[in-house]
Amino acid sequence: MKTDDTISVFVGCDPNNCDLEQMMVLDYSIHKHTSVPVEIVWMQLSRDPNSYWYSNPETGEGWDTTKWSTPFSGFRWAIPEYCDYSGRAIYMDADVVILDDLAKLWQHPIEGRSIVAAKTNADMTRLCTCVWDCNKAKEVIPPVQQLRKDPDSHKHMMKMLKRHKKLIEPYQDSYNCVDGEGLAIEDIRVLHYSDMGTQFSHKYAIPRVNAEGFEHWFDGKIMPHPRQDLVKIFDKYYDEALASGYELDSYRVDPFGTFPKKSQQNYKGNKVTRPNVSKSLFSRLFKR
Repeated sequence: MKTDDTISVFVGCDPNNCDLEQMMVLDYSIHKHTSVPVEIVWMQLSRDPNSYWYSNPETGEGWDTTKWSTPFSGFRWAIPEYCDYSGRAIYMDADVVILDDLAKLWQHPIEGRSIVAAKTNADMTRLCTCVWDCNKAKEVIPPVQQLRKDPDSHKHMMKMLKRHKKLIEPYQDSYNCVDGEGLAIEDIRVLHYSDMGTQFSHKYAIPRVNAEGFEHWFDGKIMPHPRQDLVKIFDKYYDEALASGYELDSYRVDPFGTFPKKSQQNYKGNKVTRPNVSKSLFSRLFKR
């Protein structure tokens, strides 16, 4: 049961049981390191009209996911309203391993006009791990009913925050360390294995979903991750979770079924995992 001392964590994940391995490792890593109680809300597309995450692609009701890259891209904007515009909430993607006490991130200052603490620099604004001030967000984020209907709402909200950087309280980059970024493991607080083509969980999830008779939601090319030390961290936590009594089936839901989303067949990853690809693209763009 949630109390005033409980950290609220909202996690975006697949509704067809493709992300069970990610969910288990994330859950285990949160509780392995965090010093206070944590309540996790798994945000998954639902056929239940009473669910916050309701979607019916056949009738056009609920969330329109047509232009999302993942099955949960736009859900992060619904969190403040879900929380009745009160208190704080942490959002993160499912492809995350926690390596430090989440209480530190939970207590990060969110000052002035800022409505969210997140990773931001000259090149990117990343809300894949962030802390919402739910009350302050009420003045900026449209109502959920409006967000649901617009397939471009996620894109519009990201562009809006990139234009208005004062709405974002920058935090230490290691709280959303994307695929290692050259940091030693002991310097990483929250590891986000973000490149969908190199995710540590694929070697477990892909054979499992194939054996269960369905396809993984990621339809792009799968490649090895360049940081094998980080791969070993995931494997270690995966084994520890199972040894501690965690089970994949604990995270299983009734499958949602087919939903519309952007294809990732031409997915290019990021400059951390694929620096040569990024450089080649840059060279082509500028004919160098």
